[in-house]
Amino acid sequence: MAAQAVGPKGEAFAQSRGLSRRHALFGGLCLCCLPTAGMSAGAYAEAFTMEEVAPGTFIRKGLIADATPENADAIANIGFIVGRDGVLVTESGGSLVDGQWLRGEIAKRTDKPVTHVVLSHVHPDHAFGAGAFTADKPVFIGHAKLKEALDARGEFYRRRLVELFGEERTGPVVYPTMAVADTAEVNLGDRTLSFTAHGPAHTTSDLSMRDSASGLLFPADLLFVDRIPSLDGSLKGWLKELERVKASGATHAVPGHGPVRVELAPAVAALTAYLTALRDGTKAAIAKDVPIDKAVDTVAHDQGDKWKLFEHYNRRNITVAYQELEWD
Repeated sequence: MAAQAVGPKGEAFAQSRGLSRRHALFGGLCLCCLPTAGMSAGAYAEAFTMEEVAPGTFIRKGLIADATPENADAIANIGFIVGRDGVLVTESGGSLVDGQWLRGEIAKRTDKPVTHVVLSHVHPDHAFGAGAFTADKPVFIGHAKLKEALDARGEFYRRRLVELFGEERTGPVVYPTMAVADTAEVNLGDRTLSFTAHGPAHTTSDLSMRDSASGLLFPADLLFVDRIPSLDGSLKGWLKELERVKASGATHAVPGHGPVRVELAPAVAALTAYLTALRDGTKAAIAKDVPIDKAVDTVAHDQGDKWKLFEHYNRRNITVAYQELEWD
């Protein structure tokens, strides 16, 4: 959904369509919609490992789960790139605790300074670890529309995370200090990171990154693998931006959720198939005057066996798609 649909109006809209209050509060985010079994707090630090997906590039696979007090919102793929002159954090994590864990993993591997932290979009599971890096005084890189999105949602997200984790484990809302309106580059000395600001898609503030040294694309949540995508920007826009992702020239990518490294073409094809089924099924329901409370039970259900957490998110995606497409 768009930013305005989060909060009291969004909650009322969702409740009017038969969705739960927790879906209304967190729907569309890669945050918790339903409680799930989590790891014990003591096991958190030992539950994750970093994988070197390319020379100098380390990624942690996030849990395919919803945020819980136990897992501290460690549900996104996060990591870092070590360059000659410093370290760039590709994603900071879902809470202060998650970001501190990542900061510790960096320290195990290099004493180079953390010079850049990417805030790939507004969602908490990708942005709320940033507080663990403020002492490094890095450049925080984000989409030109990220400030606007954080102004609208950031404190709301923070309060909800405090309810889950507690104040001391949540972290602050961190704003970008480098805004990308179109494209930009960061040079780490021996490799260049190229950034692209995308139109409304997964959210209104999606930023992707390409590493010159490895050729890897970091599309963040423009690319979901295994875990069902969550629609929070524009369905038509997401399909459009996936065409740009395909045309990037990359062959492999680090998705926002799922395996830490994938072949780009089949991963994009699978996501496009789901989003196309969502679009076409919603359009068909609207054309037949099927009410939304009936449409959520049928649209895109042939995709159900292809995605984890399908039942948690597909109904909400249909609701968001219905809002976008009903006036086409």
